[in-house]
Amino acid sequence: MIVQELSEKYPVTQLCEVLGVPRSSYYYQAAATDETKLKSEIERLCGEWPTYGYRRISRQLQRESKEVVNDKVVRRLMNELGLQIKRNARKRQTTDSNHACPRYPNLVLELEIDRPDQVWVSDITYIRLGNDFVYLAIVMDVFTRVIRGWHLGRSLHQELTLTAFTKAIASGHTPTIHHSDQGVQYAAADYITLLTTHNITISMAEVGAAWQNGFAERFMRTLKEEEVALSDYRDFNDALNQIARFIDDVYLHKRIHSALGYLTPIEFERHWQHAR
Repeated sequence: MIVQELSEKYPVTQLCEVLGVPRSSYYYQAAATDETKLKSEIERLCGEWPTYGYRRISRQLQRESKEVVNDKVVRRLMNELGLQIKRNARKRQTTDSNHACPRYPNLVLELEIDRPDQVWVSDITYIRLGNDFVYLAIVMDVFTRVIRGWHLGRSLHQELTLTAFTKAIASGHTPTIHHSDQGVQYAAADYITLLTTHNITISMAEVGAAWQNGFAERFMRTLKEEEVALSDYRDFNDALNQIARFIDDVYLHKRIHSALGYLTPIEFERHWQHAR
């Protein structure tokens, strides 16, 4: 552009007046050059975090560059680059609510959760392994989104949920309320005994109302989209190692959450503790 070539010798305002072009056109060209770099950064982050929306990509850019990036610009560029999120179909059944075990009411439906370990939620999902399936049980703290415990097993037997919860307690935390669906793994006598032994109040979602265990469901969806769908596990041990890496490293320490002010779960929990 002529204005850019002459701007080293003359003031931009004077050049634009003489040439009869708006001053904004000079700065627009400079911005266009920056946008190329921004596109490259967005492509890189979308490759690393394929399920991030434009708001979370904006915050990740800010975390890395320490500069504020406009959400609308990021959304426009993601659309231009064809980087919109695509959701996968779900899901194999893992919940068997057809049993004679005791049922418990939902105590968290209208509950205001304002501290760590006030409510833990538990859930189970399946993971395809060749022609077979393995199963993951998790225990999450709702307030911080920290996974307190998890276990990968080869079957849906009671050991799956018992081991995950035992690991969660071993972390040194104990919840006031434990919330789950009404699946037999959570309603069976051994699991209920484990909860009552630690003086934990029991809460369950209504049958057929998966949204009432939404925090756990959302984590499972994240795991499926950001780890399982992008992996081809060779065997059980490979699946175990890769899922451990995702939960213990990526999810807890690197993946930012909009509900946590775009902090990771570990960062959010530490900030809360330091503010006490």
